[in-house]
Amino acid sequence: MEGRRRGGYSGRRIVASRRGSGKSNANNNNNNNNKNNNNINVIKKLQSREIWSKPHRAFASVTASHRFRSMCLTHQYDTHDPSKTPSSLWPFLMKRTKVVEIVAAKNVVFALYHSGLCAAFSRETDERICFLNVCPDEIIRSLFYNKNNDSLITVSVYASENFSSLKCRSTKIEYLRRGKPDAGFPLFQSESLKWPGFVEFDDVNGKVLTYSAQDCIYKVFDLKNYTMLYSILDRNVQEIKISPGIMLLIYNRTSGHIPLKIISIEDGTVLKVFNHLLHRNKKVDFIEQFNEKLLVKQENENLQILDVHNSELMEVSRTEFMTPSAFIFLYDNQLFLTFRNRTVSVWNFHGELVTSFEDHQLWHPDCNTNNIYITSDQDLIMSYCKADSDDQWIEGTAGSINVSNILTGKCVAKIIATSSSAKADECSSSGCSCKQSDSCLMRNSVAEALEDITALFYEEDRNEIYTGNRHGLVHVWSN
Repeated sequence: MEGRRRGGYSGRRIVASRRGSGKSNANNNNNNNNKNNNNINVIKKLQSREIWSKPHRAFASVTASHRFRSMCLTHQYDTHDPSKTPSSLWPFLMKRTKVVEIVAAKNVVFALYHSGLCAAFSRETDERICFLNVCPDEIIRSLFYNKNNDSLITVSVYASENFSSLKCRSTKIEYLRRGKPDAGFPLFQSESLKWPGFVEFDDVNGKVLTYSAQDCIYKVFDLKNYTMLYSILDRNVQEIKISPGIMLLIYNRTSGHIPLKIISIEDGTVLKVFNHLLHRNKKVDFIEQFNEKLLVKQENENLQILDVHNSELMEVSRTEFMTPSAFIFLYDNQLFLTFRNRTVSVWNFHGELVTSFEDHQLWHPDCNTNNIYITSDQDLIMSYCKADSDDQWIEGTAGSINVSNILTGKCVAKIIATSSSAKADECSSSGCSCKQSDSCLMRNSVAEALEDITALFYEEDRNEIYTGNRHGLVHVWSN
């Protein structure tokens, strides 16, 4: 899985393209009783905030259903308007393309499209602020919000370079709010990030890892000021995995084992060097590192969990733990999520299944993290899911936005077409910001907004969910 989804961890790696290509959310008595019950519920929630061992998380957990209960479709943003677009960017709008990524910060929503166009929208004025493409041949591949210095990093390729080399740029959010995308500055100019080179952003450790394939050099930079901390020059390194506080260097496999090295991510100090035995002639499905735990899985073999401190090894039967298509590590909870066949599961590092989610069948089989959001408290997961069969019969191809508790697997809230359509009709009375009649929410049903969602983001400060679809439309779901 490419990318870390907020509260979870798996790195945010953008790999250069192999070939030149820019593509890559009755009666008075009864009324009085309801008011009393509501007051009691509020008191209980406030009490739990004071009593639980983790007050903030406890309060957030018990109020989760209330935070999402009244969510409805409130706004729609559409970039596909050539009349309001600089003529140099018209080629981007020759046809509609899907939204592939959404990032939001400081009341600005950034939407990245499959065409490589990236637009910024203001949640204060509900107008498009600007495009982040500063020149006509720039194809933006990915976005990363750097909370360390309140800036947005764009990773782009250019037609003038045959779309083969990654270029990074950092721009202060404040400049983007003013509509000045060209006020940023380039990053990592000394690095040749051609295929199979890459750049990986790690906001857990506050680091950036680059790989220059031309020189076979890995470099680690500080995410706060982008200064280089150290480099790794070793042609035998096959892969690097980042974990809180450390990095795992995976070397070329021998016939019976694979050499591994653990180093400090702060200064590159070697912490441990060891070999892990492998079954001969069987491919390695994955090797993952999380703190002191090493996870190794070979084809048709049990999952091995090795404690690298004391060399204690435990195994999980291959019938219980089948190779997933993706991981997300929950560093705070000492758990990890696995994604397989549209299902999500939660495991601990004893090899035990902690949670199986109810009513949480992912819509997309590829487990794209841009359709998943994990809250910073690591208590909730939001996903674009298959709707219930009854709902699909009524609304056609509309899916649902599911909010589930990670520790219990319970569905906390769900946005579906049948429960939200009436709320969307209130658009005109609640201050619809739409300016064009053909794009007004009154004429775009909730069911249509829940079709073919290709990107999802939750803005925790505003308690809003932003979704993008294959038509290039961005929708705001809010209370």
